[in-house]
Order: sequence, then structure tokens, then C-alpha cells
Amino acid sequence: MAREFTAQMSVYKGRWRLYVVLLNTTELWPEFSFDRADPVPTLKERADALSVLGFERVPGAEWRWTEDSQEHGYPSSPVVLIAAVQVRSWMGASA
Repeated sequence: MAREFTAQMSVYKGRWRLYVVLLNTTELWPEFSFDRADPVPTLKERADALSVLGFERVPGAEWRWTEDSQEHGYPSSPVVLIAAVQVRSWMGASA
């Protein structure tokens, strides 16, 4: 049975990156860089990136967007947008 995880996408150092959160482990989180800040990666590009990492979106799962601040506790801090979706590892994937 495929394990389920949360994949997140955010801009880091001026580039969109997608990563799969692996809790309770010392393993490096699988990560994919889109090498750009604009435009936001399409749903197809995100699916392709997840595939490269050995994951796929859980059927019926939708991307959710959350707003955070770059510097916590400072109302004038730049906003950071984070997208998240539930994913599952493919059979035989290393995660």
C-alpha cells in the first residue's frame, strides 16, 4: 500500500520549489526546483515534478494555498505563499 504525505510548494531564493514533507525521519525531503519565480507552476508541471520525485496526488486531493509571513511577528513582513496537497508514494518508491 502506498504511504501518504504532504507535498508543499513555495518560493525559496527567488524560485518555486516543490518538496515532500517526511516527518519523524532524518532523511532529506525530496525536492524539485522550477528555476523561476513567475509564473506559478501549472497543475501539469506540479504533477510532472511529483512524478520525478516518485509521488502522485492522492485522488480527489486539491491544492490548498496558505499565507505566511517571511518574518514571524512583523505585520509589515513580506508575504510568503505556500501551496499544499496530499500525495502518495508510488509502489516501490524510496519514501
